[in-house]
Amino acid sequence: MRTRAAVLCGAALIVAGSVTAVPADASGPRPAPAAAQASGLTWKKCGTTDYPTLQCASLKVPLDHARPSGRQITLALSRVRHTARTYQGPLLVNPGGPGGSGLTLAGFVASALPKAVAAQYDVIGFDPRGVGKSTPALDCEPGYFDPVRPDTVPATPAREKAGVTRAKAFAAACGRKYANVLPYIDTVSAARDVDAVRRALGAGKVSYFGYSYGTYLGAVYAKLYPERVRRLVLDSVVDPTGVWYDDNIRQDYAFNDRHRALMAWIAKYDSTYRLGTDPEKVEARWYAMRAALAKKPAGGKVGASELEDTFIPGGYYNGYWPYLAEAFTAYVNDKNPAPLVEAYEDFAAVDGSGDNGFSVYASVQCRDASWPRDFEQWHKDTREVYDRAPFMAWNNAWYNAPCAFWPTSSLPRVNIANGKLPPALLFQATNDAATPYQGGVTVHHLLAGSSLVLERGGGNHGITLSGNTCLDTYLATYLTNGEVPRAGGEADAVCQALPDPGPLAADTSSTSSRGAGLHGLLRFRG
Repeated sequence: MRTRAAVLCGAALIVAGSVTAVPADASGPRPAPAAAQASGLTWKKCGTTDYPTLQCASLKVPLDHARPSGRQITLALSRVRHTARTYQGPLLVNPGGPGGSGLTLAGFVASALPKAVAAQYDVIGFDPRGVGKSTPALDCEPGYFDPVRPDTVPATPAREKAGVTRAKAFAAACGRKYANVLPYIDTVSAARDVDAVRRALGAGKVSYFGYSYGTYLGAVYAKLYPERVRRLVLDSVVDPTGVWYDDNIRQDYAFNDRHRALMAWIAKYDSTYRLGTDPEKVEARWYAMRAALAKKPAGGKVGASELEDTFIPGGYYNGYWPYLAEAFTAYVNDKNPAPLVEAYEDFAAVDGSGDNGFSVYASVQCRDASWPRDFEQWHKDTREVYDRAPFMAWNNAWYNAPCAFWPTSSLPRVNIANGKLPPALLFQATNDAATPYQGGVTVHHLLAGSSLVLERGGGNHGITLSGNTCLDTYLATYLTNGEVPRAGGEADAVCQALPDPGPLAADTSSTSSRGAGLHGLLRFRG
């Protein structure tokens, strides 16, 4: 899925705890070595209007790292080169997913960091195996999310059986098209690719900055190659103890809470949206809209399932709230479906890159860890969630349902506990729906010597480089000299979340291209 329009409001700064110098690399910054200046990669210009200094290259890696001389696949890489005399080595960045392309993220990170910090790094983006411009790029069943899909909530056994059949068909299509590839589309293989990139760059160590699923990829890389990690930044942290079935159930509850936060925000601005001042009644009107769309999809595109798809991004980023509210009120009060169709096309419609992203998402998650293979267990668990948190329960279940029928076996889950790393820096919002707060606390405990920076009251997913000066100061300090905050307790530092946006017409705060830019690059669902 891809996102476009977004709003982010001004900054607030509250710091708790103290900053302690804890060197992440005792050698400190250094002049650029010849190996890093002239790696074995062939870099070519691939700049864009937004990121004109981007360069691109490709790297062959083994499909099966246990057979380095066997079949090779290709990884697509991007780079923004360092410009300072002080060189801190490569900084690899990943936007999450799994299935997210990281090529553009290199340009974003290099431009969003303070210039003096970014200038000291070669910022390296990459499309993980199977993704985007890497080859082969997976696309199991083009058009799998084309509208209008059946209602996610299976009101009858026949509808649930149809959903199971659809999920089985997707899994079978992946197996037919990529039988020789699927056993190697997983996080451990992707982490070994990261080390292949390090070697190709001629670097003894790398720094790594991951969002969302990218935090899990980074933690797995650090587990496999702790001696190769210079600095490690994890933003919006996956709980590795729930990979992946339990994590998805926890998401269901968290997204329901976040959806209700949106309903409360709409009620707060009743003079604009005219949907009521009681959040529960606003929510009831949303579900009435859903029921109406199940019978008559808006514009022949937005049925009940597509409505959920359109509002789920609001659980990732509150900058979308004004646009979602405008679509909601236009449909309910003005009987005008056009803004809702536009919101679906902006926030939820799946194109070819989305088909690729979902194919990799499913391939990685289904392979990474065990899933219930009896759909009756899914039915029982999802019904239980739906009774308490209906917003995303069945939508999320069907999104992941191919894993019940996946053609490859599951790998053992990785224990990312690690006492061999330099200090890592973790960022986590208290009300994050995609990676709930406890995941950040869990990883903080599992990575000895790590520091956790908490965004109190924040509900966005991906919180650094989005306009919060407090968070970004900790990030810049760490990338500059390895200093992390130390306060003890559950978190080492606390930043207040930015205020929620206002309605489009009334919002006079400065909009943040960083917030919009970042959340357009992070893949939904992980």
